[in-house]
Amino acid sequence: MELPGALKAAVERELERIPLADLQRAATTLSQRYRAETRDGRLHLDAELAIKAYLATRLPATYAAVRTSFEAVAVAVPGFTPATLLDVGAGPGTALWGAADCWPSLGSAQMLEASPEARQVGAYLSQQLPGVQTDWQAADISTGLEGLKKRADLVTMAYVLDELEPKTIGPLVSRLWSLAVTLIIVEPGTPAGWRRILGVRQQLIEAGAHIVAPCPHARACPLLEPDWCHFARRVARSRIHRLAKSADAPFEDEKYIFVAATRLPVPGQPARVLAPPRQSKGRVELKLCQPDGQSKEVLVSKRNGDAYRVARRIDWGDSFEPVSS
Repeated sequence: MELPGALKAAVERELERIPLADLQRAATTLSQRYRAETRDGRLHLDAELAIKAYLATRLPATYAAVRTSFEAVAVAVPGFTPATLLDVGAGPGTALWGAADCWPSLGSAQMLEASPEARQVGAYLSQQLPGVQTDWQAADISTGLEGLKKRADLVTMAYVLDELEPKTIGPLVSRLWSLAVTLIIVEPGTPAGWRRILGVRQQLIEAGAHIVAPCPHARACPLLEPDWCHFARRVARSRIHRLAKSADAPFEDEKYIFVAATRLPVPGQPARVLAPPRQSKGRVELKLCQPDGQSKEVLVSKRNGDAYRVARRIDWGDSFEPVSS
């Protein structure tokens, strides 16, 4: 997956005057903070150079994760056409671009972000997005967002929970759900990220939400540690992306996990592919999370006809109708 053309061009303009050595150092520091899930009272994007490093190295991967998560919702609820967005912990507007690409119906967005540097860059980037009016506001999301009153069709929060104290997550999720028709929360695809999403998912179920994706059910997650639910999306690296990371490969795989919930009626969902399919001659092995709440290894062979032809093209994270082995 690549960034939309207008966003990619705007990012390149933002980065063209940054010395490469400075960008590489900032990218290394930012990566370390994300990987360690550092909570030291500072924002990950707390300085101009940090936000530039994010644009070069994290924006493409985060965009791929949120855009793919949004697509799962669009497939599951095809009648959902959001006109308004509330993005919490918006960074430079990553989720905004993903939502606008997924849902052309989007017309306005309220963008909440604590970092002045991220808001400044995000406001510039969003000017390159035709047809969507944006309102960028400073906000400390750990305080509960009590000043917000107006409900949005779509509420999003991506790669934010890992920066928060655990005790603040429950009240924040309750507040976000009160403002949403559909709520989508995306986290890194780590065991810790999965555990946070499990907690959010259970809280939303108890609040009466309909789970849209990735789970095809509202029962307890069938996976047990050390296994965990997550997905991956391959991301094309631009030249500046490779240079900032001192990387040779033209791509990287971003691992993520998400939960989507809605107040709208949701049709029954097919199984979800939980791992990369294993293919051999005449057969495909799939690990599925099924609508009955169970996880199951399923073998699809040529004898299954149409199901086999579909299984050969299926990918990790896709939906798939259960078939007998």
